[in-house]
Amino acid sequence: MGGWSLTVALCSMVLQARAAASRAQRRDGERERKRGLEAEREKGGTVKRDRGTVGCVNYSEVSERGHREEKLGKMECTSNGENSIGHDRVMVPEDESVKGVRRRMEIQRRKTPELNISNDGSGFCKQDWDEVVVVHVRADLFVNARSWERVRDALSHPGPLRLHCRYLRVEELSASSIAALLSLLTQQDLLSVDIRYSSLGVSGLAMLLPLFAPFLQIHSLRLHYCNLDLQRTQLGQQGALQEMCKGLGLLKRLKRLCLTALRLPGHLRLLLSSLSQPLEVLELPYLCLTSTDLAYLSCSQHAQFLRELDLSENCLDESSLPSLRRLFGQAESSLSQLSLCGCGLSDALLEALLPSLSCCRVLRSLRLALNPLSRMGLLLLARTAAGIPSLRLLLYPNPLEEYEPGLPALPSSAQLLDWSLMEEPEGRDLTLRLLDEVLSLRGRSRDLIVTSDFLNYSPDLSVDD
Repeated sequence: MGGWSLTVALCSMVLQARAAASRAQRRDGERERKRGLEAEREKGGTVKRDRGTVGCVNYSEVSERGHREEKLGKMECTSNGENSIGHDRVMVPEDESVKGVRRRMEIQRRKTPELNISNDGSGFCKQDWDEVVVVHVRADLFVNARSWERVRDALSHPGPLRLHCRYLRVEELSASSIAALLSLLTQQDLLSVDIRYSSLGVSGLAMLLPLFAPFLQIHSLRLHYCNLDLQRTQLGQQGALQEMCKGLGLLKRLKRLCLTALRLPGHLRLLLSSLSQPLEVLELPYLCLTSTDLAYLSCSQHAQFLRELDLSENCLDESSLPSLRRLFGQAESSLSQLSLCGCGLSDALLEALLPSLSCCRVLRSLRLALNPLSRMGLLLLARTAAGIPSLRLLLYPNPLEEYEPGLPALPSSAQLLDWSLMEEPEGRDLTLRLLDEVLSLRGRSRDLIVTSDFLNYSPDLSVDD
């Protein structure tokens, strides 16, 4: 089951448990009502029997019943329940004795609620359900337009299962629906928010981000494809952007920020300077970063604390080189994962960056897929990567020699993605053989994984020893 199906199944279980609790509560109420009626009837019957007993003290009416019956009648009238004359003690009928024991047990249960345990083995006290011990379920919820109402219902009303959300992922929801969902979550439980494919715009995010402020434990915020495009000028857009940045600054414990395809060229300083503490994970793919953005990032408070950095699909050129060198120098003791996929890195640009990359002494994962490198540029990359002792994963691009003829001199990542590779395996076999020689010479053929399969590689390999 995927995340969406698990969320639906969990919320259905919460709703079913609540319905079962309501039915059980109604049954218990009906049982108590019947017990009360039975107690009233028994009380009335006892009064009538007592009156009848008092009225039987007429010994002149006792005739033709035998000496033992007459003696028994005298004892009933004179002992008043305290007779202790050996074998002549009055015996209560067996069914009345059992009924009396049951009633005494019921009275004892009511006096000691801790003994009022259900017979189904659940261990719950049969009192009001708001007094029953609640099972707290902390889960990761994946919500979209199809499951939103069910999740809302599961979070809205209390029941025997109390649902809490740790990691919230929403897709294709409006800003108002996301806001309504946030109002139902427990503030101290929410750790991460992931919003995807929701057409929020700058105004929607400006409305939503301040709503995250009460959730003091949020350390991760991901915004993927939320339709922010500042390349298109719209009325009131800058004011909404200012409000959005203020809302971002309210997240005091934020450590991870992922902004995918928001198209905010030249606005990185405005976004990141609003944060009160440095980030450890920063993902900015498809953000249309400019050299000014990279210059700010290399000098910002975040640079020396970054553990993971993703600048994929941002065009890097010669004007970006000084900022990138400075950035890698600032992060050399912290950066463990770096992604520069689809950044247009040619052989010359990569060669200029490699000395700075080789100084990142804790780097474990380096991803450079969909960059226009030749086979010689790839081998140079492999030599540098093999010289980084901490590196465990290298995701490299297929060299240009392995593509079918017709590619431009410096193809874009989209062209490399769509262009066909040569069907003959000789070119790929040659590349693999040369890479294996480079790794063997450096003694890294076993502990360094190199692959060009960017669709199926596992990022988890980068953190395994």
